[in-house]
Amino acid sequence: MTTGPSKAILSTDLPGAISRRQGKVRDIYEYEDGMLIVASDRLSAFDVVMPTGVPDKGKVLTQVSSFWFGKTSHLIPNHLISTDVADMPDAVQEYGEILEGRTMWCRKAEVIPVECVVRGYLSGGAWRAYKAGEPYCGHILPGGMSEAEKFAEPIFTPTTKAESGHDEPVDMGHCVELYGEKRAMELEYTSLELFKFAAAHAAQHGLLLADTKFEFGEVDGKLTLIDEALTPDSSRYWDASMWRPGHQPEGFDKQYVRDWLETLDWDKTPPGPELPGDVVGKTRELYVELMERLTGQGL
Repeated sequence: MTTGPSKAILSTDLPGAISRRQGKVRDIYEYEDGMLIVASDRLSAFDVVMPTGVPDKGKVLTQVSSFWFGKTSHLIPNHLISTDVADMPDAVQEYGEILEGRTMWCRKAEVIPVECVVRGYLSGGAWRAYKAGEPYCGHILPGGMSEAEKFAEPIFTPTTKAESGHDEPVDMGHCVELYGEKRAMELEYTSLELFKFAAAHAAQHGLLLADTKFEFGEVDGKLTLIDEALTPDSSRYWDASMWRPGHQPEGFDKQYVRDWLETLDWDKTPPGPELPGDVVGKTRELYVELMERLTGQGL
């Protein structure tokens, strides 16, 4: 049974690391024998980190990623070593109360700097391009499609991996130029196989996986799934019972926050506005519900 929300964790400061990097949501610490990835409760929208956190969001992201890393290990190796604080570096053991449930101890990987996006439904950036009559990531899509309509087969729509600002859509030709034909084809094939596997599992629980992004690296020369996996931050899930072509259902993600932000007179540049309690509470509910439906587990 899910417990009530705890206090939001917005940042961490851990000792003993060789280096520390703060992303929009995660604090990443490099140690001699691994990486510590701490999922905070920060929330970003329109590439701006909001000043208000969503309690337990980091725990949901970690728990969902850990679940999927386990479920997909037969398809591709991943970087996760453990989510147990006892397995983490000695220097952070006294911080167990903060780290528990929101932290992954991972193998170091040489990151392949491309976001491997797979789409099963016409939504988001693909829908905007479609309405404008433009191909998307090299795909010329069939005529007469509606928003949120399902593709006959999922499509691979990679983007650049920007350190700041927006990721930009690219096509397979760009990936081939950067990584060579063999690696580019491997990224596409693996991404599509992961998507199909995850979508089938989600469907068993009344969920549609509309789209998601994967990140990969190399560990000991092998392609390896890294970062997060199929979380509500990296994916668009819909309730199957609410879906119909021409209508995009409410997702189990931060779209609820984006929709609220769109009602404000805010120019989508930092600083972001404080989020009201009802928006925070609803967002937390959506994240937790998705985790429970996918994994069968509570916080």
